[in-house]
Amino acid sequence: MPHGKLPTITTPTGGSVEIVTSVSQPGFNPLDLIYASVAACMALSARIAATKLELREKLTDVRVEVKGDKAHEGPSRIERFDITFHFDGDLTADEKHRLAEMAEEICTVSNTLRGDPKFDLKVS
Repeated sequence: MPHGKLPTITTPTGGSVEIVTSVSQPGFNPLDLIYASVAACMALSARIAATKLELREKLTDVRVEVKGDKAHEGPSRIERFDITFHFDGDLTADEKHRLAEMAEEICTVSNTLRGDPKFDLKVS
């Protein structure tokens, strides 16, 4: 990789993103991408939950903020995710909690992070 060129990842669906190598650079670093993946999955899952709970007509928008704490010991990893849902619409506090809880149950990304996925490494 030439000096100064950022690494680029490409997804199976054709998306691509340059990865920044410093937290002071604008753009996405690997931790940003994990947080963004959790947030996107939770937001989409909340919409699915709203449909299942027959609340879709009451929900006008959902935004999700994700932050995390890195572990201080052991292998480098995120030890804790802090997830905040922002629901717009004519929803009660109980309905918002039910949506958030169901979204967490549905979300493939959070379910994967909680599990013990196997990694099959290849070199080409």
